[in-house]
Amino acid sequence: MLKTLVITGASRGIGHALAKLASEAGHSVYALSRNIETLERTATLFPISIDLTDEKAIVEFADQLKEEGVVIDALINNAGALINKPFSETSAKDFESVYRVNVFGLASLTRILIPFIELKGHVVNISSMGGLQGSSKFPGLAAYSSSKAAVNILTELLAEEYKNTGPAFNGLALGAVQTEMLEAAFPGFKAPVTAQQMAKYILQFALQGQQFYNGKILPVSSSTP
Repeated sequence: MLKTLVITGASRGIGHALAKLASEAGHSVYALSRNIETLERTATLFPISIDLTDEKAIVEFADQLKEEGVVIDALINNAGALINKPFSETSAKDFESVYRVNVFGLASLTRILIPFIELKGHVVNISSMGGLQGSSKFPGLAAYSSSKAAVNILTELLAEEYKNTGPAFNGLALGAVQTEMLEAAFPGFKAPVTAQQMAKYILQFALQGQQFYNGKILPVSSSTP
């Protein structure tokens, strides 16, 4: 059965591969990103230029969904911001810029779109192994990894808050995937997993994972980092 998905961070990396894969499968995809130049509108792919740190813009997007009578089956919060700096050089502004996208933007979009999500639908928050307690940690990623830890706890809290009504909330804590973000965090490192391979896994999980999981943060990693 064909579904309707909202995917953030769709202009590159995993998000871009996800949007393309889902659209090619016939699903209706609202592909959100500040820059949509890499996204070609098709019969099932709808690029939406949006800044997730601008709540007014999110409300306008929700108004569009309401006008079109859209019901969302899966929201995949994939957008992320990363700064790689020694902690001693990471300013409050740096922390704020990362958290505004990774935590506050994710929370705002989720909150505003919940009325449009199918009660048996699924919210998938893309996290990082660096945000898991007890996992390997790496210098320079204090803002990024701590923001992903916040996403993990938020995911668990929302699953509890909506457990009697739906939708389901789960997080995927990704390990190394060959993307532009990985190159920024670990220059020269070659990941064992491509963006396309990870997108295939995430899409299947977004469409079916809520049948088996709710409130879970699942590690998806075959390497360190």
